[in-house]
Amino acid sequence: MATTAPVHPVDEVPPVRSLAAFGLQHVLAMYAGAVAVPLIVGGAMKLSSADLAYLITADLLVCGIATLIQCVGFWRFGVRLPIMQGCTFAAVSPMVLIGTTGGGLPAIYGSVIVAGLAIMLLAPVFGRLLRFFPPLVTGTVILIIGVSLLPVAGNWAAGGVGAKDFGEPKNLALAAFVLAVVVGVQRFAPPFLSRIAVLIGIAVGLAVAVPFGFTDFGGVDDADWLGVSTPFHFGAPAFHASAIVSMLVVALVTMTETTGDLIAVGEMTDRRVEPRTLADGLRADGLSTVLGGVFNTFPYTAFAQNVGLVGMTRVRSRWVVAAAGGILVLLGLLPKLGAVVAAVPAPVLGGAGLVMFGTVAASGLRTLAEVNFKGNDNLTVVAVSVAVGVLPVGVPAVYEKFPDWFQTVMNSGISAGCLTAIVLNLLFNHLPGRPGAQDGAAAPEAPTVSA
Repeated sequence: MATTAPVHPVDEVPPVRSLAAFGLQHVLAMYAGAVAVPLIVGGAMKLSSADLAYLITADLLVCGIATLIQCVGFWRFGVRLPIMQGCTFAAVSPMVLIGTTGGGLPAIYGSVIVAGLAIMLLAPVFGRLLRFFPPLVTGTVILIIGVSLLPVAGNWAAGGVGAKDFGEPKNLALAAFVLAVVVGVQRFAPPFLSRIAVLIGIAVGLAVAVPFGFTDFGGVDDADWLGVSTPFHFGAPAFHASAIVSMLVVALVTMTETTGDLIAVGEMTDRRVEPRTLADGLRADGLSTVLGGVFNTFPYTAFAQNVGLVGMTRVRSRWVVAAAGGILVLLGLLPKLGAVVAAVPAPVLGGAGLVMFGTVAASGLRTLAEVNFKGNDNLTVVAVSVAVGVLPVGVPAVYEKFPDWFQTVMNSGISAGCLTAIVLNLLFNHLPGRPGAQDGAAAPEAPTVSA
């Protein structure tokens, strides 16, 4: 009798009901981060409320398309892992500078298109660098990703950056309540419900938030039913040399961040990323970034926020995240639905974020548990890399006196820590002169002891 080969959990297609619930959970986890970049850039350029709304719907549409490209894939585009795509925060400062002093939105979009093309060309080069990511480096990078995201969840829990009631006890109480619901559901609910613990926590938190005045749905009435982003809505792209150079630096940073995120998800899903698949994932980033420049939005990268959700729920199917991409496309085409999702208050997201982002950090520690720390300098590699990665997170203004290109690289804790880990691993474990050095090797098995 012929037997069919078992399907890897990454390729499993859950029932439609599960796809919708798991996908919506991913959307809620990344929505605030997804719309933050157009809000910040558009606000700095003093765009009208109509233009801001247009930027947001365009961003959601391309977020969805980019996620589908990454998860489903075609030809040599897409890593085919559960990866959500969103606008990178590494590009915010350069884009604000370009937009306010260097030619407006057309200059931004011209530089974004060039950066996307550069990412596609450089993807195979980055793919060949995968051998410099042993467990010592990958575990450190995953740990830094989680720790770097925790302040984001903390700001949400306190009410959201810029909120008038930031830090009010009621905000933190609501976040703590959502956190307790998520943990309680994960611990005591049946398996299916435990896998949507974040979604349940957000739904219960929203139900509590509305009567207590944390949010209202007034913005839903003002939103349009239909919104379609057309190419070059703000004019033909302009190609300015200075803008292109700054965006190429951003491209290198986002490629480094995406590499870390892809490796992290590969570890969590038991489908390790290979050089070819890494290049395919980065190539999808580049294509999405080009689409961003054409459809009036910004550079795209793998969203670290959702890495923690994969690890926490243990739902490894890429089709779940593809469903999330489909939901984002709908939100981009139907602004009224987007306004409903936007009504979720920041403290509710903060309570869920604390669990998700902490899960990323814990996954990094799990990977580091495979590393041998005896008789070598691996502990120094981890210590210095984490310190460099967390520094701009804890002290955001630490590099403000440095040149813009330096700030672009180092203000991202993920890219700063990743580069540090790679360099230190090469220094301690690859250069000659240190006999007995271990290349981020796994820890040896403990000897068995018979009774």
